[in-house]
Amino acid sequence: MTSEATRTLGGGFTGLPQLISLMTGDEKHSPAAHSTRDALWVLYDRVLNVHPGNVDAPDRDRFLLSKGHGPMAYYAVLAAKGFFPVELLPGFGGYDSPLGLHPDRLLVPGAEIGSGSLGHGLPLAVGTALGLRAQGLERPAVWVLIGDAEFDEGSNHEAVAFAGAVGLERLHTLVIDNSSATHGWSGGIAARFAGEGWSTATVDGRDHEQLYRAFTAPHPGRPHVVVARTEPKYS
Repeated sequence: MTSEATRTLGGGFTGLPQLISLMTGDEKHSPAAHSTRDALWVLYDRVLNVHPGNVDAPDRDRFLLSKGHGPMAYYAVLAAKGFFPVELLPGFGGYDSPLGLHPDRLLVPGAEIGSGSLGHGLPLAVGTALGLRAQGLERPAVWVLIGDAEFDEGSNHEAVAFAGAVGLERLHTLVIDNSSATHGWSGGIAARFAGEGWSTATVDGRDHEQLYRAFTAPHPGRPHVVVARTEPKYS
């Protein structure tokens, strides 16, 4: 973190709430932002091979934010990691700001997709993993963050079934479970993936060590899902 604003607010995970607080307006999506902040931080700080210096490198890891509502935590993490200046955060949602109420991949450095239409992210991640496989790029990991309510969309179930059937080992799904889904199924979210051949883990979405172990668990020949449970409708 090189900017004076970041140094003043504090670095590391403890500085994230302060960075998030710089973004005002659209408060109806604050629960979506705060429910993702721990998992996003662990991914970008300890797991993903992506940083401001390799955003266009073919062998970078890909992170897709499907849960595009309330992207404040995502923006805060990207700013903290130097993808764009912290000084952009107060303009969040403004007419001239690149930081829209939903991320735009053409405007936000490090963003892989434009997100906000729930149910699209996981199918896009499946396509990304297939494309990398077809190009012979075996190293990059593909991660997609979705919300539990996105399983109200049928496109996700089709993507889960297909990815398991073709063994997309480099595909990883992070499900933020804050009990906001309308529908459910017997055995919980992880059981839905396990039934299609995925490797699964369910963890406390606030526990950084649990998240890290689940994110880095080996899963040869299978896609992997981590269900991160957080407080219902956390705000």
